[in-house]
Order: sequence, then structure tokens, then C-alpha cells
Amino acid sequence: MPVLNFLEETRYEKLSVEVFPDKIKASQRVAREISQIIITKNSIGKKTVLGLATGATPLPLYEELIRMHNEEGLSFKNVITFNLDEYFPMQPTSHQSYVSFMHKNLFDHIDIKRENVHIPDGTLQKEKIADYCRQYEKLIEEVGGLDLQILGIGRTGHVGFNEPGSAPNSGSRLVTLDDLTRRDAARDFGGKENVPTKAITMGIGTILKARKIILMAWSGKKSSIIKKAVEGEISSSVPATFLQYSNKVKIVLDKEAASELTRYDIPWLVKDCLWNEQLIKKAVIWLSSKIEKPILKLTDEDYNNNGMAQLVTEQGPAYNINIQVFNTLQHTITGWPGGKPNSDDSQRPERALPTKKRSLIFSPHPDDDVISMGGTLIRLVDQGHDVHIAYQTSGNTAVWDRDVLRYMEFAIDFNKSIGENTCELTSIYDRTRKFLSQKKPNEIDPYEIQNVKAFIRKSEAYAAARYAGVQDSNIHFLELPFYDRGKTVNNPSKEEDILITMEILQKIKPHQVFTAGDFEDPHGTHIVCFEIVLEALKRLNNKETWTKDCWLWLYRGAWLEFKTHDIEMAVPLSPQEVELKRNAIFQHQSQKDKPVFPGDDEREFWLRAQERNRETARSYHELGLANYEAMEAFVKWEFH
Repeated sequence: MPVLNFLEETRYEKLSVEVFPDKIKASQRVAREISQIIITKNSIGKKTVLGLATGATPLPLYEELIRMHNEEGLSFKNVITFNLDEYFPMQPTSHQSYVSFMHKNLFDHIDIKRENVHIPDGTLQKEKIADYCRQYEKLIEEVGGLDLQILGIGRTGHVGFNEPGSAPNSGSRLVTLDDLTRRDAARDFGGKENVPTKAITMGIGTILKARKIILMAWSGKKSSIIKKAVEGEISSSVPATFLQYSNKVKIVLDKEAASELTRYDIPWLVKDCLWNEQLIKKAVIWLSSKIEKPILKLTDEDYNNNGMAQLVTEQGPAYNINIQVFNTLQHTITGWPGGKPNSDDSQRPERALPTKKRSLIFSPHPDDDVISMGGTLIRLVDQGHDVHIAYQTSGNTAVWDRDVLRYMEFAIDFNKSIGENTCELTSIYDRTRKFLSQKKPNEIDPYEIQNVKAFIRKSEAYAAARYAGVQDSNIHFLELPFYDRGKTVNNPSKEEDILITMEILQKIKPHQVFTAGDFEDPHGTHIVCFEIVLEALKRLNNKETWTKDCWLWLYRGAWLEFKTHDIEMAVPLSPQEVELKRNAIFQHQSQKDKPVFPGDDEREFWLRAQERNRETARSYHELGLANYEAMEAFVKWEFH
């Protein structure tokens, strides 16, 4: 790309940004930079000083550095490291400590000298922290300063634990954590209430002294804060914007994290585009929303005045473009998610034939099916399709401990009422009660308690599926092993999970597969479940003829919704259908009132789903289409 054109394309960006197809390739590039620094410093007899980060973001970087050490002989004997932060108070032996994190994920696998490792001490007496922080910074200066500082970014815009309100010249210090930061850490601590409220962190001023700074970010959940950090005005409300003061900073992203940058999200504002149907649809919806006019009322002047002159010049007049996009949106709307029998399906999202389809809905947790597509599920059943639901995991992590005792007490009383011996059950109950009274935050439950929690969620899933009209024989519990293995093993093998999924697919031979495409699930279960289904379908596609007639649809709902321009099937719901969906969700009593892990959305799941469905319908109406009570949205995924 000519330099002038690239500068025009990135003119909204106030920091240097490199975008890679995925986090693995991005991490490999950063690891190469680190390797080169170490090799160069070694050649002149000097030590390399690295500032390191924790969290999910640097994990693939550390994996690559370990690989380079083992396979390429990269040595860390002359490397000194300083970590950004640590929770306070925090014992170094705690599972949640950054001392444990760094040793588990890097230091225990390379030849770094332990005396060269520095991580803030979370065991100090509070009155000693200020002096400790001054000594921490003095030590960095004494070894020559940081050659490279690795950063992640939190959704509050924090780097290190420099939360909103931090000053650009701040030094290392004790800070109070933002509520969103604590919510994001809730799973590691077994609930937000167990997350420390404070932390020790390097300051912004300390970070800016590094000779080179690389901030990394992956996934769509970081895209909005990356846009603010890279394109926004410098502000203490987004501490990462202070990096704009330095010319030594590079932002390294995967394509999802970069998706809201202007050059990717709204490219017509910064360059001439090669217009295709999808980009035109996105641009026209953006224009309609921006100036708050229905699509069919947009004029040539509206296009010209809002950076879209190229489109209206090449493919106009505006009326023709408007009609094209309006019709495309209209054709996504269907009351027949399994296809309308005996009808022309050339302009419909689903096929008319076969009239009765086998529909297989994969649900990562035992409630994602009704939360995300409960209305569509009920409609598929009502319209005569052979609907199956496959619950991929037990979901036992997300059950309150108090519910375990309540259900066990019920079981004891029930057995007594029918004259059954309750000695063994009472013994288990006593052990359970004792364990729970002494349970530490995020401590893994014994097998007996995990089972009770799984049984609770299984019974709720049965109740909800039956309420939706699904036959018991069509309700399947896969209990994919990765879910429980992941509680004790990092990145467990998924091969057994794929084989189990292939087996259910071969048994049903579905015409339609629905699976969760909501990858903002804070626990990461949704993306793993999606990848398992996708790999299973790809393998079967090479040897099973029925896969040629199988379509894969993604749904969302529990954590966010599809953007309007991405939707390929929108199923409208009447007020009565909204109520039926809500009642199906209510069958999941353990998730009512307040789920164990709500993420950063405090609303109950039924309310999230209801309001998001109504917002989808409202967005269609504001574009000039029919005004429905609610809509569930789907995107087709090509796996063939």
C-alpha cells in the first residue's frame, strides 16, 4: 500500500497499530521482538530488562517464549523482569496471585534466575507499601530501566492497575480497583465478593519511561476500549490514552480487537472502498442510524454530507441503493425459521424443503438455548420440526453452594417419606455441609458436590425444554469432558469432546444446527463449545453425505446481540411468544434473581434476553421496517 494512502487510512489513529489475523500470529511477532532485544543486549554484554504483564492476554506470548527457549535455545539467564502489578492483600502461594501466574505460565519453564524476577509483594503491611514502591522503582532505575514493557488493557482502559482517575505522571503505588475490573476477575476468585478491592501497580509515569512499550489486545470484547485508547482524546477516564504521550508505543491487535477502529469499522470515512453487497448494507445502515432517517428516506445529499459520496457516485442514485438494502433486510425477516413449506424460498433465509427438518440446537450451558433462541425453539416445535437439544456442559460451576444443601435436604426428606434408608445420604450431606462451611474462594468442589450442582441444572434444563415442547427423547446431555477438566488443567485436549459431538451429529443427521455464537461469555465456554461443534462438522463433512444439506446457524443473547448489518435471519416474536420464552427461562431457578457469574451485566438473564430482543426489533423498525414486539437474530456460518 502506498505510504500516503496508508497514512490517510490511519489518520484517526494516534498510536502505531499493527493488526494480525489472530492472537497466535500476533504473539509470535512480539516474541520475536523480545528475542531480538535479548540477543542484541547479550552481544554487547548487557542484561535485558523486561516489564511483564499478567492475565489472559500475554498467555500465547509466554507460550511462544517457552517454545523458543526449548526449541531455539533462547536463554533468559541475562534477563531481569519486573511485573506490573499484584493484588493486595495476596499471598504468593495463592492460586490467584500473579506470583503463581508468572511461575506457572513462564518462569518455571525457562532458565531465568530467580533473583532476577521481581513481582510486587502483596503480603506487606499497608503502611510499608509506599516505601516498598519507591524501592521498586529505584531498582528498575539501578538495572538500567525497562528495555520493553508489555501491557494488556482492561475494559476500564486500565494499563497495569492504573484505573480511571490515574495521573499520567503517577508512580508505583497502592490503588483501589474499579468495580468492572473486579467483576472481570470474579471467576478466578469464585465471585466478585472475594476479589481484593486493592492492588499494587506500576504507575503510568513508570511505564512511560520504558524504551519501548507494546500493548496487546485480543477479541471483540476489547474492541471498544481499544478504539478509545487509540483514537480518543487523552483523558484520565481512559488511562491507556496517556500512552499517546509517547512515540515509543506500539499497539498489537488481532482483527477482532481492531474491529471498531475507524479503518475497519467505517472504512468509507478514510479511504475509497471496493463496494460489495455486505459493505453497502453496513454503510447504509450506519448512515440511516447516524442521521436518524429510515433507509427509504435517505437522499444523495445525505450520502454526500456523511462521507459516502463515492458510494452514491458509483452505484447511485440514493433511491436505488436504498431499495437494494431495504429489500435485503426485509428478506432476513421470517416467521418460519425451519423454512416455509410450499413457498418460493429464493428470498427467504431458510429452505422450504424438506418440509419437516431435523433441527439440532447445541447449548453450551443448560440455559443458553432458551435464553438466546427460546422463541425460535418454540416456533420450530410448533411448526412440526423434529427438534433436538444437546446440552454441551453440565454448567455446575454456576450454582450457588446454598442450593446444594437445599436440594440435598429435599432428597433426604423425600426418601424418609417413602421409607427409604437415608443413612448414606445423610452422611454425604454432613460432609458437604462441613466442606462448604470451610470452603475457600474458588476452591474446587468435591465430586459429590459437583454432581449435585450438575443434577440441579439438568433438572432445570429438562423443565425448560419440556415447556418449549421438546420431547424427552430429543433432550441430550453430552457432558463434554473439557468443562470439568479445565478446572484443574490448562487448555485440556478437546479430542474426546469432538468425538462425542460427532456421535450426536451422526445419530441425528440434522438439516439445521444452531450453536452459540456469543463469544463474549466471560468464562470462555461458548467459544470452546463453538469450536468443538465446528470441528466435528468439518470432519463429518469429509465423509458424510447428509452434511451437504446441513446449515449451521449461530445465535446470541446471553451476553450481547449481533449487529444489524450482520443478521441473516431475524425471527419476529409476538407479545405472547415473548411471554412463553420468558416462562421457559424461568424454569432455570438456580439462575434466577442473581446468577453466580453475571459478568458486567447485572440484569437477570431473562431480562437481558427480553430487552436485547426488543432492541433488535426496534433497530429494524427505525430503519423503516415493520414494528415487531421482539426479534431473535441469527447468522449463517459456512463450514463446508
